Amino acid sequence: GEVRTARKVTHKNVCRIFDIGEFEGTHFLSMEFIDGEDLSSLLRRIGRLPHDKAVDVARQVCAGLVAAHDAGVLHRDLKPANVMIDGRGDARITDFGLAGLEADIAAERGIAGTPAYMSPEQMAGTGVSIRSDIYSLGLLLYEVFTGRRAFAANTFDELRRLHQSSAPESPSNLVRELDPAVEKVILRCLEKDPARRPVSALHVAALLPGGDPLAAAMAAGDTPSPETVAAAHKEGVLTPAMAWGGAASGALLLVFLMFAGMKVLSHNRVPFQKPPEVLSEKANQILEELGYREIPADSQKGFLYDFAYVGFLAGKPASAEWDRITSGQPAVVAFRERHSPKLLEMVLAGSGDWRLEPQMESGQRTVVLDTRGRLIEFSAVPEERIPGVSSPPAPDYAAAFRAAGLDPANFKEAVPEWAPPHGSDTRSAWVGVLPDHPDVPLRVETAAHAGKIVFFRLIFPWTKPDAGSTGGVTARDWVASTILMLLVLAVLFTAVFLAARNIRSGSGDRKGAFKTGLAVFLLLLAGIFLGMHHVAGYSEVDRLFHVLRESSYRALTIWVTYLALEPIVRRNMPDLIVSWNRLLAGEWRDSLVGRDVLLGSLAGLAHASLIWLGGLANQLVYGWKGVSVMSSNESLGGTRAVIASMLTRAGYGIGQGLLFVCFLAILSLVLRRRSYAAAGFFVIFSLIEMLFFARSPAYVVVTLMVSVLFCFLVSRAGLLATLLQQVVFSWVVNTVFTTKLSAWYANGMYVVTFLILSLLAYGAYSAMEKHVPGAKQRSAA
Repeated sequence: GEVRTARKVTHKNVCRIFDIGEFEGTHFLSMEFIDGEDLSSLLRRIGRLPHDKAVDVARQVCAGLVAAHDAGVLHRDLKPANVMIDGRGDARITDFGLAGLEADIAAERGIAGTPAYMSPEQMAGTGVSIRSDIYSLGLLLYEVFTGRRAFAANTFDELRRLHQSSAPESPSNLVRELDPAVEKVILRCLEKDPARRPVSALHVAALLPGGDPLAAAMAAGDTPSPETVAAAHKEGVLTPAMAWGGAASGALLLVFLMFAGMKVLSHNRVPFQKPPEVLSEKANQILEELGYREIPADSQKGFLYDFAYVGFLAGKPASAEWDRITSGQPAVVAFRERHSPKLLEMVLAGSGDWRLEPQMESGQRTVVLDTRGRLIEFSAVPEERIPGVSSPPAPDYAAAFRAAGLDPANFKEAVPEWAPPHGSDTRSAWVGVLPDHPDVPLRVETAAHAGKIVFFRLIFPWTKPDAGSTGGVTARDWVASTILMLLVLAVLFTAVFLAARNIRSGSGDRKGAFKTGLAVFLLLLAGIFLGMHHVAGYSEVDRLFHVLRESSYRALTIWVTYLALEPIVRRNMPDLIVSWNRLLAGEWRDSLVGRDVLLGSLAGLAHASLIWLGGLANQLVYGWKGVSVMSSNESLGGTRAVIASMLTRAGYGIGQGLLFVCFLAILSLVLRRRSYAAAGFFVIFSLIEMLFFARSPAYVVVTLMVSVLFCFLVSRAGLLATLLQQVVFSWVVNTVFTTKLSAWYANGMYVVTFLILSLLAYGAYSAMEKHVPGAKQRSAA
């Protein structure tokens, strides 16, 4: 067994074992001859090694241990007696008698090894891992640099207690001139919690004085491994003042968004006194008054946006007509409830969203109300079979007028111009003015079938037929969308071309791609499933399969993109993915991870704040009365809808952040220099932003500021900060921020604010200088 295990490891710092033989009934191992002595006897003779020699030996032991771990082998008995110093002074790891493949022994329960050099989990018999060998490495380094064991005891129980609950004496107390970096790496290796230890022996070597394997790999022209990138000599340590100052700045930005939201968000002008439950009751009351008293088998309700008024005011930046929405009409936000005599089906919309199918089934009806509960639109699909009558009763249009808050006496009949969406035998129309604003013409179109109203709609001057509406999309929008689509397609086609080659060559980071794809899959799976309309029927199976298809498709896309393009980043700009690789390796408390989480969260808040600031500038400087209308309504759909939206947008944010960083890396290959790539990225990003959002001089300035912020984030902070920026920004701009803290729709803001504050606090705490083991001693030194 020892031969089978040890032969997997071939490295100049590991004693080579060749074969097993037998002579006269005695088995023996044939191995490499090392002319020297073991490290244990050397330390007994001279005490401790000189500092430079100790660093050299430590680095060689790390290299040998990395080779073993890369082969999937755990040593389990690393100690000075099992390290030889040959005649040239080089270190060689020996004795793989207790070693085994990680896949075979990781879950073993039992105690194996030399007690003085066991990790706490080894002594407890709870299983071993690579980080168990890292703990033993820390004990070995402690002895090499100080000449003393970290823990000394006379009994096994006492030794176990020391390893599990006591901290060793600080090495700097024993050796005054000890380099603080050495003390830091030793103390990190000796953390009781395996998750707090360095992720690999390569990482330990990188933390030793003068150690930077990433720089060495780059200088040699090699593509560094993901482990080498994670072990890069790069820290994001912040002083407590800087860390908590950044978190406090984020909190202040959230407060600014609340107050600015009162000016720039339409929701804070629309009257939202009635919560969804009250509006639903009002909708059911209107249905009864219109003669629809059947109890539905299924129903769905929620808020929707009417962009017709927004498009009508486009090109009127100084118009005061935005103030009209404070009365509830014109309705930029409306409440809709759909009833059906059978379970509602879902269809996949062109945008990729899973939505209710069009109203086509007999007996289905839809009511649309403004936020004050007044009828705006009603439609119903007539019954398929209606007993014939010689003269059907006259439709009760007065009931519909009352539901809409209109007085029929103030309207006069007109020729119908709008066709109902479904069958009817009577059509009528009236013209008048909007009661809230008498200067606004209003047209009422109705239709009935067999004496029951099947269509009622308020037609305003800005109302357009759905078939002819472009949703306010301009030529600029088409140009910007085309450029953005071509860039995304270019990145994806490049990914498909490179993915297979990287998989065959082994240069792709399979573990990183799997973890990233799995995170996207789980986030989208939970988010899409929570946000869907569910029914207790067979059609629920279709919904489940859709969730699995959509989540799997997105995760597979990210997996392929990661395998294809991540090596380009790792080869040309590895500093952009150091914190990301550490996060994937499980180093949640790493200072650089914390710094980038803090930076990305702040950038997302700053991005949203700049947009809000542009809206305020338009109002204050240019007299623009317009407000922003969000493109999603999750924050009005209750806590479940908010959580679903946050999970979904987090899943999409990972992909977006990855595409941005990979696109920068591709530009660096094309333009040959990193500075040129950053400049090209800024030009392209600014052009798209200008085409989409620069509608006024104020927004031109805001767009340039956003572009500078984002390009700095992508080209300097890297992947983790970029994807956090995308996630936090999408959370903020799709949430109603308001100072009306008791409003029913403020719950979504509370959920989003809590999570963002948690990210800020986590980032600040992880990045703080005092949180890094050994930092206090380093500062003192």
